[in-house]
Amino acid sequence: MTTPRKTWTDPRLDDLSKKVDDGFAAADKKMDAGFAKMETTFGEVRAEMKAGFEIVNTDIREVRSFMNRLLVALLAIGGGIVAALLGLIGTLVGTHAF
Repeated sequence: MTTPRKTWTDPRLDDLSKKVDDGFAAADKKMDAGFAKMETTFGEVRAEMKAGFEIVNTDIREVRSFMNRLLVALLAIGGGIVAALLGLIGTLVGTHAF
């Protein structure tokens, strides 16, 4: 085992500084590549979500249209039933009023 030196020389400090700088430069490159990959992936996810929301919006529009048609049909049926009931009540009242 070697004994540690008590003092650091300028060349050794320069070597250490270069190693640290090289390490940070390598880390920066990896981080830049990682961020670029993340941005690409997020773009793909956004596109998929947009397509999915369009499908959901189309489905919601179709359900609304169906419900509107159903409501119109029910109101037409209900209106006929109400008219028939009013006619029946009018007939009953008319026959027993005299």
